[in-house]
Amino acid sequence: MSLEVKNLHVDIGGRRVVDDVSFSVPDGARVGLIGESGSGKSLTALAILGLLPDGARAGGSVEWNGRQILGLPDRDLAALRGDDIGMVFQDPRTALNPLHTVGRQIGESLRIHERVSRREARRRAVDEAARVSLPDPAGVVARYPHQLSGGQRQRVAIAMALACRPRLLLADEPTTALDVTVQAGILSLLRSLVQDAGMSLVFITHDLAVLAQVATHAVVLSHGRVAEQGAVRDLLASPASPVTRALVRDATATRWHPETPAPEDVS
Repeated sequence: MSLEVKNLHVDIGGRRVVDDVSFSVPDGARVGLIGESGSGKSLTALAILGLLPDGARAGGSVEWNGRQILGLPDRDLAALRGDDIGMVFQDPRTALNPLHTVGRQIGESLRIHERVSRREARRRAVDEAARVSLPDPAGVVARYPHQLSGGQRQRVAIAMALACRPRLLLADEPTTALDVTVQAGILSLLRSLVQDAGMSLVFITHDLAVLAQVATHAVVLSHGRVAEQGAVRDLLASPASPVTRALVRDATATRWHPETPAPEDVS
């Protein structure tokens, strides 16, 4: 299955905040949306999923496996979300319900999309907790979000997004609030899960050093428009736009180094 975004635009309060954005995500591809705060990358992802805030309007075309999904009724989009397309949000503290156990939240999409029993949902929640390498999976699913660390909560959010085995995962800056060590573990987990399952990935970030670890292709956004796009390796080696050059400078000043192998070279 593939995602095709063509001439996407988003208006909020009469102001165009995303303008003429086009890119494709072939089956099994790992694509990054990258740009500074306010570049339109998160709004692009929310438009794809039909989750734009009140007052925002999207136009253009978003096709999933040849089907136009932009403008679908909420009921149809809800069926796609979690089933065909999973989403990991930036802050698991807001994505997770503090009043429900981890197991209930992982199993919720299974009960909605696959109509499994409560007992089966709990059993599979334990399996999903193990899949994302949470320690003591049976114990974790009985806990509440506040009883977990930030890295563990993010792993729970990933387990929720992947429980129904979607074909496409959208991850919106899922490592921003984590320290470098925990961040590296989450990036490694995402990369291995996507590769093992043959899923497509759209990874959203402002950090090219992070993107280089998980994606092979990048779409650089600036002020709501596409500034440049291409293979991550090429953008790192020969950035053409000023915004990409700035992202490369930031990356090399932190932790990315030119000799680091691109994801496609990692065995």
